[in-house]
Amino acid sequence: MIRFALICEHEHEFEGWFRSNDDFDTQKKRGFVDCPTCGSHKVQKALMAPAVSTARKQETIALAMGEAQKQALAQLKAMAEKVRENADYVGDKFAEEARKIHFGETDPRGIYGEATLEEAKSLAEDGVEFMPIPVFPDDRN
Repeated sequence: MIRFALICEHEHEFEGWFRSNDDFDTQKKRGFVDCPTCGSHKVQKALMAPAVSTARKQETIALAMGEAQKQALAQLKAMAEKVRENADYVGDKFAEEARKIHFGETDPRGIYGEATLEEAKSLAEDGVEFMPIPVFPDDRN
C-alpha cells in the first residue's frame, strides 16, 4: 500500500491509501477519488515531505491485511529501518543539510530527518532529490 498526500481544487489536503500509482490513476479516472471535505473530484497528488512533523491531531488509519499485505508491510518496514541505519539523522535540519549536499557544500552522504511541507516544496524547486521515509505507529515509541 502507498500513502499519497492529496489536494483538491479548493486546496483541502487529505491522504489516501492505494495499491500502486496506477491504482490511484485508475480510481481517479473512474471518479472514485473525491475530497472528503467538499466532495470535489478534481483531486491531485500533493508533494509529500519526508517525515513531516505537524501540530495537527494524528488520525488513526485502520488497514485490514491479508498475508500478502502483511509481508509487503514487513518489507517496507525493513527497508525504512535499513535506510535509517545507513544514514545520518539530521532532525529538523534536513532541508538545510540536503541543500548543502546537493550544491556540493558538504560531502555526499545519506541523511534523514524532518522537513515542513514548505521546505520540501523548496527543495523540489531547487532540484534536490529526496523521498519520504514511511513512519509506522511502532516507530514513534
